[in-house]
Amino acid sequence: MACVTKFHLLALILLIVLESRDGVDGKSEVPCFFIFGDSLVDSGNNNNLENKGKVNYLPYGMDFPDGPTGRFTNGQTMADVLGKLLGFKNFIKSFPTAKGSQILEGVNYGSGYAGIRDETGTHVGALVSLSKQIQHHRITISRIHQIIGKNDSNYLNQCLYLSMIGNNDYISNYYLPNYYNTSRQYTVKQYANVLAEEYARNLKTLHDLGARKMAIIGVSPIGCTPNATAFYGTNGSLCVKPMNEAAILLNDLLKLLVQDLNKKLIGANFMYLEIYEIIWKFVNAPGTRGLIKGCCEVNDYGLCIPSKTPCLNRNLALFWDSFHPTEFVNLVTGTKSYNTLRTIL
Repeated sequence: MACVTKFHLLALILLIVLESRDGVDGKSEVPCFFIFGDSLVDSGNNNNLENKGKVNYLPYGMDFPDGPTGRFTNGQTMADVLGKLLGFKNFIKSFPTAKGSQILEGVNYGSGYAGIRDETGTHVGALVSLSKQIQHHRITISRIHQIIGKNDSNYLNQCLYLSMIGNNDYISNYYLPNYYNTSRQYTVKQYANVLAEEYARNLKTLHDLGARKMAIIGVSPIGCTPNATAFYGTNGSLCVKPMNEAAILLNDLLKLLVQDLNKKLIGANFMYLEIYEIIWKFVNAPGTRGLIKGCCEVNDYGLCIPSKTPCLNRNLALFWDSFHPTEFVNLVTGTKSYNTLRTIL
């Protein structure tokens, strides 16, 4: 119980720090913040798409200032936390909702179930893959050009770009053989190389479009999600070891990829941000074993059933539904990421 109390106090401290940072000097540390990724950063991009992977209903967002917005957690996402710590007064708008001069502060393109590969997650319906998110970014750039003129490239060079994607290329692709054939096409090692190569092409494209300060967040311990432990079996372990080993394989390649891109791309200041180890420490901490379960009742897709009452101690829980972390975990990962990123801001 002492360990649980320690986690609770940490969450409260981070909330206080976050609120005190909000608008301290009235100026953000970067002029704009562009967010690419999956459900871990989605702020509502899936809301109007024809799919079963959207969460703009309670209990999602019950601890978020604006209520249910399409965020796959009870409160803020990691990207929200990072944006606040960067000094942005408002949450970065999703691509469909960003209007007029709002785009000058950045845009969130993240889409639930999306992956590096275009087919990833499509079993739930329409979504926005990484390549499509970059297409949306091209539209944003053209709009920025209309607002500020020919100096938009210098403006974009100063912005922070965040990419948090890759989890679904395993969860909603490789480990769903009834829907996708990647596990029959590739060994785990081959698949990691395929993902890294495609990711590299996308990151180079973003560099061509003006990205210089880029944070690339690795894959989480996907074998520790409530969905993984319930459906794949752990053989007596706490988590599904093969899934975590697959995540580590890709993360190791991403670390090398970031180093390589920094050497080859002019002006690139890309940084790999660790998330696997942060969450792994939570999962393995004494006293947390009983917390590795979803906080809400879920449907067949592992998402919270609408309007069902979630667990009472959600500020102590690690997972909100069968896949996604609670705001508490996002506070920790967002704060740690900010502290690491400060060297390139």
